Amino acid sequence: MTSSMRWRTLLVILVVALAAWKASYTFRFFSISNDEKEQMSEEALASLESQSLRLGLDLQGGMHLVLEVDKEGLPRDEARDAMDRALEVISNRIDQFGVSEPSIQQEGSDRIIVQLPGLKDEQRAKRLIGRTALLEFVAVVPPEESDVVFRAIDQALVGVMEEAGELPPESESDLPLSETEQLERERPLSARAVYYGNLPLFRVEDMEWVDEQLARLDLSEVLPSREDEPGVPRVRLRWGSEDRDFGEGEVYRPLYVLEADPIMTGSAVVDADVRPGLDPDRPNTPGVSLQLTRQGGRVFAEHTGDHVGEYLAMVLDGKVQNAPVIQSRIPAGSRASITGDFTDEEARDLAIMLRAGKLPAPMKVVEERTVGPSLGRDSITLGIRAMLIGGLLVLVFMLVYYKAAGVVAVGALAANLLLIVALMAGLPVNPRPALTLPGLAGIILTIGMAVDANVLIFERIREELRNQKTIRAAIRDGYERAFMTIMDANVTTLIAAAVLLRFGTGPVKGFAVTLSLGILASMFTAIVATRVVFDLVTIKWNVRHLSI
Repeated sequence: MTSSMRWRTLLVILVVALAAWKASYTFRFFSISNDEKEQMSEEALASLESQSLRLGLDLQGGMHLVLEVDKEGLPRDEARDAMDRALEVISNRIDQFGVSEPSIQQEGSDRIIVQLPGLKDEQRAKRLIGRTALLEFVAVVPPEESDVVFRAIDQALVGVMEEAGELPPESESDLPLSETEQLERERPLSARAVYYGNLPLFRVEDMEWVDEQLARLDLSEVLPSREDEPGVPRVRLRWGSEDRDFGEGEVYRPLYVLEADPIMTGSAVVDADVRPGLDPDRPNTPGVSLQLTRQGGRVFAEHTGDHVGEYLAMVLDGKVQNAPVIQSRIPAGSRASITGDFTDEEARDLAIMLRAGKLPAPMKVVEERTVGPSLGRDSITLGIRAMLIGGLLVLVFMLVYYKAAGVVAVGALAANLLLIVALMAGLPVNPRPALTLPGLAGIILTIGMAVDANVLIFERIREELRNQKTIRAAIRDGYERAFMTIMDANVTTLIAAAVLLRFGTGPVKGFAVTLSLGILASMFTAIVATRVVFDLVTIKWNVRHLSI
């Protein structure tokens, strides 16, 4: 045995052994039953799954989202890196959400594709991924200033409603208007409010009406302006997030008058975790405890020290989550908290979003697909059945037509499938390629291409044998003459696969991945592995007749 042949033999043995070892994790993971999985520890099961072939959405079930980042209104410097920051925030949120092997990729200049295999709670995922999570600590204006704001709104609204003929007439008879009717004429907005302390509340069914009336006004002209910036309001109106029920059959929602500028934002939050009992009024309800940065802690301590007895609102995505009264100065280093009528899941999701940071711009879901696991199982069953039927037909053809040489081709085909599974399970890329239904089609196609290479080689060897060459010479010349034809065919297919991989999305990429890996594996098994087998048979064992 020559040195070259020895090295080629060792290479084939090593590659096939490594592929078998890596693919064994996949075969083991998909062969164990659900009962066996439940008996395994979480760490052992997660380790086995992480080293196994990953299934795509159409085979495992899960959720596919296409998100569009709304950059309109962002400053140019912020819009430039908005996508990078959005990708980072979404990745951080999903990592903490606990989805196994998610795929997050940018598409074009303003879209992000998120694939979450195995996901069971789609609505929760959409809320977690798409929510901006802009947290602000904002001072609630004193009651006397709030009253000034509502009077200004009432006055402006009276003018608009009179012009539209929507107010009741002064009087249709000689009788004066009742106190209620007079109040509705003079203060149409405030007349619908009830007060809890100094906080105005509106019935939940009136909220839409209130929003519609406010939208009719130019609030920049109605609300109090900044001293140095006329026409720029120094206050803003925000709804609370919690309903108030006073036991009279009516449910109310508070409308806060807040300072326009926040004291600080969520960027001052270092950490957030869920803790029960943060709200004394709800001892069993979870809340979110916030650890602030050093600078944020100093700002928080200074503000709470200067505004004892006043309200401080925590505003998340434009809604006031809670607005406690500042009882005393909160020292730097203490933790702030967000409380409310949260469920455990809502509190955990809020903590995740605050830890991961806010999205740089609003997002909207432009495409959504959900695949059930039963459909995925059916796809796997049908795909494997197609592979088995196609493989069996190829096996029978090769054994009947090429006899003993066909056995070598069948062995190469098995090694080819082993290499594809091992490569897809062990490629050191992030995210790892997942096997999809089009990917199964790609594997089936590579089976035909692998056999095609063997057919070209075997036919060349047959021609050389008919020309009265020795077995060794026929094998050598057969491989050399078929090599360029095989190489040209596979390279052109690889180019097409590379184009699909670069410009395709979703299922198209799945097909391109398995096709590319299958071509590389088939070239190795058809050109290198089978040549080693023939060389061993004819040189080491000195076989003088080749059954081909």
